[in-house]
Amino acid sequence: MRSHQVTKGAARAPHRGLMYAMGYLPEELEKPLIGIVNAHNEIIPGHYHLDEICYAVKMGVAAAGGTPMEFPAIGICDGIAMNHDGMKYPLASRELIADSIEAVAMGHKFDGLVLIGNCDKIVPGMLMAAARLNIPAIYISGGPMLTGRYQGEDTDLTKGCFEAVGQYTSGKITEEELEGVSSVACPSCGSCSGMYTANTMNCLAEVLGMALPGNGTIPAVYGARRQLARRAGMEIVKMVEKNLKPRDILTLDAFRNAIAVDMAIGGSSNTVLHLLAIAHQAQVEISLEEFDRISEVTPNICKLSPAGPHHIQELHEAGGMMGVMKTLLDGGLLHGDCLTVTGETVAERLAGAQVYNPEVIHSLANPYQATGGIAILRGNLAPDGAVVKQSAVAPEMLCHEGPVRVYNSEEEAFDAITNNEIKAGDIIIVRYEGPKGGPGMREMLSPTAAIIGAGLDKECALITDGRFSGGTAGAAIGHVSPEAAEGGPIALLEDGDIISIDIPNRQLNVKLSDEELAERKAKWQRKVPQLFPNSYLKRYAHLVTSASTGAVLREDF
Repeated sequence: MRSHQVTKGAARAPHRGLMYAMGYLPEELEKPLIGIVNAHNEIIPGHYHLDEICYAVKMGVAAAGGTPMEFPAIGICDGIAMNHDGMKYPLASRELIADSIEAVAMGHKFDGLVLIGNCDKIVPGMLMAAARLNIPAIYISGGPMLTGRYQGEDTDLTKGCFEAVGQYTSGKITEEELEGVSSVACPSCGSCSGMYTANTMNCLAEVLGMALPGNGTIPAVYGARRQLARRAGMEIVKMVEKNLKPRDILTLDAFRNAIAVDMAIGGSSNTVLHLLAIAHQAQVEISLEEFDRISEVTPNICKLSPAGPHHIQELHEAGGMMGVMKTLLDGGLLHGDCLTVTGETVAERLAGAQVYNPEVIHSLANPYQATGGIAILRGNLAPDGAVVKQSAVAPEMLCHEGPVRVYNSEEEAFDAITNNEIKAGDIIIVRYEGPKGGPGMREMLSPTAAIIGAGLDKECALITDGRFSGGTAGAAIGHVSPEAAEGGPIALLEDGDIISIDIPNRQLNVKLSDEELAERKAKWQRKVPQLFPNSYLKRYAHLVTSASTGAVLREDF
């Protein structure tokens, strides 16, 4: 076992002495040493209860004959970091999480890992570490929070709080109503209750085969979530015995399965960044074209908040990811021979799966739309691609043409929207918010929610080289590449330029000639972001690559 490098032989007597100092017994050091990566903290609702999940995992590890050893991982709440300069850090933290897990796992030579996370960047960061290290590993999430209720109707953080801000600033609701929504939108611990980034990634961890069935949808407060955690602890010991490793599971076809399910459930546009990054660590080659190819043949069969009326709790009751995957497998849209952490294939795992509510999980014969939830756009504004969650775009905005209003930061755009400076038909440009330019590629949930709250979501679009929360709805096009900080075409736009959006035909163009763009490029000057002296973000901005490649860090130095 790997752990013998720190437990066996005379030369390791000091190592054993250090472990005895913590109360470990000699016989425990004879068993597989399982690192339990616990992202518990008291700053994120999705992580607040992970100490309970960790305890259940440890019970499972011990019951199966392993020795659990807990260590921490950091986490940032995207919702709390939203709409201020703290949002520069969450995406960058993904690499920190992966790096820190690598450091501890290599330093302490665990035989296997259980990764306990829940929220947006923590999930991909953990899966990136697992793929990089390639030692037996299993992921278990903390589960989604329950659905909020306000005045007799379902609500959540985005459809409730963030959009209520736009309603309040436009005079549609009172301050008391705004506070009333915020008091009930998030009624329990867990990841926010819509199909936002956290829940999408927790679902896709299950689809990839790196988590047990139910990982994506069992609510955080259910006893079944603790049972799942115990089973994850038991399963990792079996994985060590079998030497079943992440790269046995994270194959090209596994990623294709994840993309297909992502399209079917209308997942967050952030999954494009994260699946590309996880695949990079697993040494699997996928590109933006793979997303669009799969989207063209995969119907969108779920409409969860913010795109529709349902929440994760209802998806769970309707059959969860097992029901969605079974629907796609029976339709020939999944690769059934991919391995999972239990050693079963996807097809074997899905043998008894069913859909219990066809109103939540539609059939392939009755989809919400014939193609997937995400589209990749290209054109002279985005030569290297842009991403839109097309399942959350109003039909009248799938094709749109209008003048641009250009802003060089999220704050500038948000102020313009809330000060009623945006008119029907305008296309809002938010630039210098990309991986390098932000740096950190901030999410634009506040501006898009303000647009919806002001009633402009069927008349205005927002285009950015930044990204969007999984809670974003409307004609919101992000990840525009090359980004403004790299001198991409988005950096060259001026107020009044006309942009044409054609999502069905995957086109995003500005009505300027190549000659005009070249003249503007010759005059363009790079905008340098203002950062703290010696900030981690300076190193990040220097190393980070394009959103079109997953915003991973360069390795050619």
